[in-house]
Amino acid sequence: MQEWILTQTGGAPEAAEVRREMAQAEADAASRREWESLLAENAPLAFRVARGVLRNDADAQDVAQEALLRAYHRFEGLRERSRFRAWLVRISFRIALDRLRASKRRQAREAQWVFENFRSALHQGDSSEFQRQFDHAMDELPEKQRLVLFLAAMEGHTLEEVSSLLRIPVGTVKSRLFVARKTLAEKLRCFVNPTANR
Repeated sequence: MQEWILTQTGGAPEAAEVRREMAQAEADAASRREWESLLAENAPLAFRVARGVLRNDADAQDVAQEALLRAYHRFEGLRERSRFRAWLVRISFRIALDRLRASKRRQAREAQWVFENFRSALHQGDSSEFQRQFDHAMDELPEKQRLVLFLAAMEGHTLEEVSSLLRIPVGTVKSRLFVARKTLAEKLRCFVNPTANR
């Protein structure tokens, strides 16, 4: 009798462990099926959200894949599965926005590089052509952008000084300066990259 009690008490925890493992396996399988169903239904949405922000199919596909990968890794932590669609939209939107900001920072750096190095290009053999293109590009800028660019980049005034001189907010000065530099960089790109078409 004592032997039977010992084997039974030893067997109960093992049986409970087996039941727990089976229940966990069933829950994992159900979660996997739910993920696959939600993925099939919402994957195109991740792409559309990214495409709406980035306006570029290749970048949007990269962002959509990254968003779906993040969603997969965090899926178990999502309490309300009915909110999956909105959750995926937020993930896709944030990643796309980060990608867009990084791209704008890169473009700003390129524009800054072009602008800061235009004087050195004047001393090279192609200086008269560069000067002609530069003058033409400056003339094509809207007057407000041209004035801010002239005061800040060419005359060396600080953003605050330009703001005070023109009686506009510093944020407006920054915005106009950014757009002007970016426009100049695009128009003078052939001088930075000699293989580009002129």
